[in-house]
Amino acid sequence: MASSLEFLLKHGVAFLFAWVFVEQLGVPIPAIPMLLAAGALAGSGRSSLASSLAVAVAAAILADFIWYSIGRRKGIHVLHLLCRISLEPDSCVRRTQGVFAKHGARSLLFAKFVPGLNTVATPLAGVFHMRPPRFLLYDTAGAVLWAGGLIGVGFAFSNQIGQVAARAAAFGGTLFALLLAALAAYIAWKFVARQRFIRQLRIARITPRQLKEKIDSGEDIVVVDLRHSMDFEAAPESIPGAVHLEAKDLEANTNLLPRDREIVLFCT
Repeated sequence: MASSLEFLLKHGVAFLFAWVFVEQLGVPIPAIPMLLAAGALAGSGRSSLASSLAVAVAAAILADFIWYSIGRRKGIHVLHLLCRISLEPDSCVRRTQGVFAKHGARSLLFAKFVPGLNTVATPLAGVFHMRPPRFLLYDTAGAVLWAGGLIGVGFAFSNQIGQVAARAAAFGGTLFALLLAALAAYIAWKFVARQRFIRQLRIARITPRQLKEKIDSGEDIVVVDLRHSMDFEAAPESIPGAVHLEAKDLEANTNLLPRDREIVLFCT
């Protein structure tokens, strides 16, 4: 927090804009400390509350509109990209699709408060061709709630935040190094867990070519399309004869699948 206050004092709202914009694009640099610091500076009379809020909201909307535009142009493929770059692809993409499917445009109001949904909601709005005016209306409201809430907390507790910043500064580089090491350890742990999971999947994996060869040779197999309904709606093409069953419903509907034939499951 001390470094956040120092940077904002030195560079002003331009730095706040750049930081929020980059964070909302997906770069893992948390904007929360900067927004709290902006509120604390406004509370101490060293900056403008209205300017800080306007700049943070504008940066968030600009980044969100870029993802929205990518979603409109690239379609469902943008989710494949997010899945590849995410440390937790399932929670980042699969689970949040259900939230977006349930709430639609309203999910943009609280998306920035929910890890994973913040990453997926704006490109999903583009994938399903939400009208730009409707997107901008809900996204702006969500950005105001998010940035305004954090800046408001910083403003209300400016004295306390200043004290915390002063104590943090007393530890200097030691505290920063500890935080950096903790972040690096978390990322490494998630990466190792993901690689272990992928190795387990490869044990029973079949390639598209192998599946086609089985189908062409007339093997009596059952293909189950496990894609989320939103994926299926955006790209309804599927393997001929495949049964569409969402992954979340697979366990409850295993009785619908034959026991005497090979079953091949696929998803995106």
